[in-house]
This record gives sequence, C-alpha cells and structure tokens, in this order.
Amino acid sequence: MPESDQLGRLGPESPESALPGRRLSELAEQATRCVTDCCGASSMVSGGGSERPAAVTHPDLAGLVSVQLRSGDGPIPAALERGQPVDSADLLVEERWPDYRAVALDAGVRSSVTIPFRRSGLTVTLSLYSFRPGALEGAPHGAARALGDHTATGLVRDRSYRAALTELDQLGTALRSRPVVDQACGMLMHVLGCDADRAFAVLRRISQGTNRKLSDVAAAVVDKRGRGLELGTEKEPDSQTGVRVTGHG
Repeated sequence: MPESDQLGRLGPESPESALPGRRLSELAEQATRCVTDCCGASSMVSGGGSERPAAVTHPDLAGLVSVQLRSGDGPIPAALERGQPVDSADLLVEERWPDYRAVALDAGVRSSVTIPFRRSGLTVTLSLYSFRPGALEGAPHGAARALGDHTATGLVRDRSYRAALTELDQLGTALRSRPVVDQACGMLMHVLGCDADRAFAVLRRISQGTNRKLSDVAAAVVDKRGRGLELGTEKEPDSQTGVRVTGHG
C-alpha cells in the first residue's frame, strides 16, 4: 500500500468536523512517518455525539475504520471501551474481529495497533498498520504516544475556544437586544401599573407561550408604543405581541 498525500476521510466533512479533521490528518501522517515499519495510519475522535471525524493516510484504510464502526467490533471499539492500547501482532492468525480481519488482510495489512487518548470527554484513537507481523509492538510507547497526546490536548483546546466564541456571540446578541427589552418593560410598567420584575416576567411568558424570541416580543410591544395593552381580559391575544387587547385607542 503506497503512501499518499491525499487523505481519505470517512463521510462528508461538516463545518463542525473540519478543524478536528485537520488535526487528525496531521496526527495520522506524522505517526506514519515516525513509526518504523508503519505503512499507514488512521485517527478518529469521539466526543459523545453521533459525529466521529476521522482521517486516514490512504483511501484503502478507510474500509478498516468503516467496518469497525458498522459492526461495533474491532480494535477501535475495544480501545474506546478499555482505554488501553489494543493490538494484533499477526492478523493472519487473529481469531478476534472477523470482519475487520478480512478487510485488513485484503488490504495487505498483517498487524495493527490502536492507541486511545482521553481528554475531558473526548477520546482520540490512533491506529497504526504494518505489512509485517509483530512490527508495531513498541509503537504505543514511542513517538506515536507523544503525537497522540499533543493532538488530544489540541482538540480539547479547540473545543473550548469554539464554546467561548459561541458564548460571546450569545452575549453580544443579548446586549444588542437589551435596550428594546428595557423599553418594552417600561411601557408595560406604565400600562399595567407593575414593577420592572413583573413587566419582564410578562414579556418572558409571552415569549415562551408564542415560541418567539424575547427581543422580537419586546420590539412588537415598542412598535405599538404600549397603546391598548392590558392582560387578563377575555379577548383574544394580539397577533403581534401575544398580549390581550382591550380595544382602547
């Protein structure tokens, strides 16, 4: 199996998996170069969700990963479950994982080892393959270990960074909507003769009851300039604000 600069990724790459995919590609490529007798590698990250970004150094290796994900049986599932390296010194005489063994031998792979790296709810697996039996015995303790540790730490840092950006975006949205919410509360306080907490509770209840954003409800109240708004009547709620209208001008 010749090495290739083109990476065969498993499935379509979503925006969420794009950055993990790049880190996984680098891990697989570098491990292949650093480990003696390694003819190729695959890497994957699992984080509790349904999406599992993965990368391989040669398209033929994609089948070895796919068959394990489909069957739930093989070195990768075993390493994820145990949290320890799982190897097969000679797949020609291997009695475990019959589906994986068949695909591997068809690709010319005689031995493999899968190393898991766990960090903060994420697990990265690095699988190394060789044409020769017994060639990867020391792989879990050498350069591959350091590369995997570095990648797992980087993926956790990436996830934290994306979460921080999302939080900042949500905060920015909240800050931009705050003036109109305050203005709507002021109008409700005047119309209903209530305090600020009560006025905000009214807006929030309308938002939840109509499945609309709080800022949208507040904007509708402001657009009506508080005219004719009153709660507790028997008439139908206003279609824009969700507040019952008495009919006064």
